[in-house]
Amino acid sequence: MRLKQVTPQASLSVSAAAPQGRAAETIRELLLTGWPVSFVHTTEEERVSGILATIAPALPGFEQASSLWSWSLTEGLRRIGDADAQPGTESPVGVLDFIVAHPDPGLFQLKDFHHAISESAVVRRRLRDLYTACVDRNKFVIITSPVRDVPVELQGSLAYVELRPPDLAEIIALMQEETRGLPEPPSQELIAELAPALVGLRIEETRQVLRKAMRKSGGLSRESRLFLLEQKRLLLSRYGVIEFVSTPSTMDAIGGLQNLKQWLLERRKLFNSRESLSQEIVPKGLLIMGVPGCGKSLCVKAIASHFELPLYRMDLIEVFSGRHGNPATAFADACKQMEDIAPAVLWFDELEMAVTSSESSGEQGRIFAFFLTWMQEKVPGLFVAATANRIDLLPAEMIRKGRFDEVFFVDLPTDEERKEIFNIHLSRRGYDPGALGLNDLMSYTQGWTGAEVEQCVVSAITKAKLADRPVVRQDLMTLAAKSVPLSRTMREQINHIRGWAFERAIRATPEKSVRQ
Repeated sequence: MRLKQVTPQASLSVSAAAPQGRAAETIRELLLTGWPVSFVHTTEEERVSGILATIAPALPGFEQASSLWSWSLTEGLRRIGDADAQPGTESPVGVLDFIVAHPDPGLFQLKDFHHAISESAVVRRRLRDLYTACVDRNKFVIITSPVRDVPVELQGSLAYVELRPPDLAEIIALMQEETRGLPEPPSQELIAELAPALVGLRIEETRQVLRKAMRKSGGLSRESRLFLLEQKRLLLSRYGVIEFVSTPSTMDAIGGLQNLKQWLLERRKLFNSRESLSQEIVPKGLLIMGVPGCGKSLCVKAIASHFELPLYRMDLIEVFSGRHGNPATAFADACKQMEDIAPAVLWFDELEMAVTSSESSGEQGRIFAFFLTWMQEKVPGLFVAATANRIDLLPAEMIRKGRFDEVFFVDLPTDEERKEIFNIHLSRRGYDPGALGLNDLMSYTQGWTGAEVEQCVVSAITKAKLADRPVVRQDLMTLAAKSVPLSRTMREQINHIRGWAFERAIRATPEKSVRQ
């Protein structure tokens, strides 16, 4: 159910500038529609209280704090600033009766009302009566609830809003408030630089992370950004479905794959200019398929580093575990959470495990249907990088142009690419590749994956360390001669993957390169 759009009432106009921040603007526009009863789905009821106190003075009839009221199961209905509750308002029906009889304008926030709505037909009936009694009378009821379900008989009488986490404007305002008392408050430029690190957290989480950072260093500085990101990673990990990947790679760590690297270099320019471009040409994401062990995951990590964005991985095993509720709902909530965190890169690893062409119903079917729509409509600041070993298992609708910008196939590395991969892994570990005669090694490693090359280097170094000597060429040659590559043990499956991709995907390595 979405926010109902109705014609703004002529008597309810804004006399001051609209408050900054997406949430405040959403609730302000909700009141401008004149809809008397609103249902705001959020766990941050105090944040809504603060927003109402901020926007109320800009509305005719609400200039005084006495126009604001708050109700809860434990305290009844109280005017903001009053110590005592209004008599007879302890019960849900009693507070609705009070609102109907109240002669003056008012903003009434009901904090625990979802219990009464779900359990009492009388309360549901009285809420429908309330709509008629309050419409066009400058009386507004805002129900804040952590539960999103609204009974069907009330759906025509409530305006529904999904309150998302704070945006940059709200975070910057909070940072200014929290740092105002510091001996050396941070500059506006520094606050603007640090604020994106907190995007995606709830307002109280943001406040606590800020205070922890300021206690740690006595204030805020550019060095605080890494601390803020680490605290956000810890908070997000509590939800279990989204994982922050803190070990990004770089393009230099990838051997070969020039077509993929060139594509990313060109798309980075478009992605960085997304605010000034039409959404249809802003890069949405790419799908990387290929032989296991050939660097698909490494490519995703390098994409995040190349785009200078944080990387998050969707844990599809957790989604289907049932520990986070209905899998389709958990998946949808995680995708929406990532939109709140954007700009970022979202990684779907082994996408075929979540959605396959053989499952068109049940939870996988619902996830598939949501994913198709979401990929088309998601915010432009979220770049999706998906990896798959068996892309032939994915439905054709998922891999067509418009969902992913491109589908790349990562094949077994060529001789030149394997040599480059050997160079990368040896140099990273402090060895000179030129002194180890890698050219002769190529004939022994035909059909090897990048992961097998790395393991050969690690095993050679391990063998040399055990013998208390440096690595020599013969260590690599001996290990290469004894190894049986994946391309031989799983020849039929790998040939099937390569055959499927031959005319269906863009090769990550230029066509002129010779493949095994």
